[in-house]
Amino acid sequence: MMSKHIFQKEPVLSIATCLAIISAFFVPPDAEYLGYIDFRTLAILFSLMTVMAGLRGQGVFDRLGHVLLSHTRTTLQLTIVLVGLCFFSSMLITNDVSLLTFVPFTFVVLNSLSASVRSKLLLPIVCMQTIAANLGSMLTPLGNPQNLYLYGKSGMDMSSFVLLMLPYSIISLVLIAIWAVWLCREGSDIVVTHSAVNSEPDKKLIALYGILFVACLLVVLRVFPYGVAFAAILVCTFFADRPTLGRVDYSLILTFVALFIFIGNLGRMEAFSGWLQNILAGHEVLVSVLASQVTSNVPAAILLSGFTDNFRALIIGTNLGGLGTLIASMASLISYRQIANEVPAEKGHYFAMFTISNVVFLAILMGAWAMT
Repeated sequence: MMSKHIFQKEPVLSIATCLAIISAFFVPPDAEYLGYIDFRTLAILFSLMTVMAGLRGQGVFDRLGHVLLSHTRTTLQLTIVLVGLCFFSSMLITNDVSLLTFVPFTFVVLNSLSASVRSKLLLPIVCMQTIAANLGSMLTPLGNPQNLYLYGKSGMDMSSFVLLMLPYSIISLVLIAIWAVWLCREGSDIVVTHSAVNSEPDKKLIALYGILFVACLLVVLRVFPYGVAFAAILVCTFFADRPTLGRVDYSLILTFVALFIFIGNLGRMEAFSGWLQNILAGHEVLVSVLASQVTSNVPAAILLSGFTDNFRALIIGTNLGGLGTLIASMASLISYRQIANEVPAEKGHYFAMFTISNVVFLAILMGAWAMT
C-alpha cells in the first residue's frame, strides 16, 4: 500500500529508481558509479530551487501578480497578464515555480468575477498558462531542469543558448497572443477584485535571496564556483530561513541521481549503446520529441545526452517535446492537479483541451524547426 502511494505521488522518481536498480544487476556497482553523477547540475538545481522557494515563501511573485492585475480592465488584459506571467517568469524562476505560483493565483482572481466569465475563462487560461510556462522556460538555461543539465553538458555560453531558442520563443509568444485575442473576441469590461497579500514580507530575506539568485546566475554563467555557491546558499538558508529547506523538491534531485546511474550503466552495455547511437544519428530532435512524450523531457534529456554530442538538437527537441502529452513535461501535472482539486467535474474537459492545444502548438513549432 505504501509503495503504491509513493508511486502515485512520485511516478517519475519511482520509475527512475527501478530502472537504476535493474541496470545494477547488469553492471554491478563499482568505483565508476561515482563518475556517473553530474554534481554541478545537482548543486545548481538545489541552489535555484532553494532560492525560488524562499522568494515564493515571501510572496514576491504573488505581489508581482497583484501589481500587474491592478491595471486590468478587460478580459483580454486579464488573460494576457495571467498567461504572460507564466511565460515570462518561467524564464528565470522555472516552469514549475511559475505554475505553482500563478495557477492557484488564477483561481483566486477568477473566483472574484461573475460565474459566466469564470466559466468561460478558467479552463482555457489554466491550459494556456501551462503551455506558456513550458514554452517561456525554453529560452534560458534557468528555465527548466533539462535546460540546466544540457547547458552544462554542452559547454555553450548563455548568448548562444538564448539565440538557439529565441526563434521558437518568438513564434510561441505570437501564437499565445493570437490565442488570447481569439478567446476574448467577445470580451467585455471587468472589475477585478482581489485581496491584498496579508503578511508583510521580510525585506532582509528578500534581499538575501536576491543576492543568492545573482550567485546562482554567476554559477550558470561559469563565473563563480558551483561548490562555493551551493555551500553559501545552504548555510544562509539554514540559519536565516530554515523552513524553506523543507519546501525544496528533493524528489527531482533524487530522480536525476537515479537517471544518472541508469544511463551510466546503459553506456557500459555495448549492444544497447550502439543501437541507441544508430537511432539518434541525424534524428536527435525527432527522437527527443518522441521520447519526451512517454518519459517526460527531463529523463529524455538525460538519457539521450549519454549517446550523442549534438546537444543543440537535444535542447531544441526536449524543449519542444515538453508539448504533447500530459506527462511530456512534468510541470504540466501541476496545473492538472489544481484543476482536479478545484473543479473535478471539469478535469476530463481540461485534459481534452490541453491535449488538443499542445498538439497544435507542437505541430506548428515542429514545422518551424523543419524549415530551418
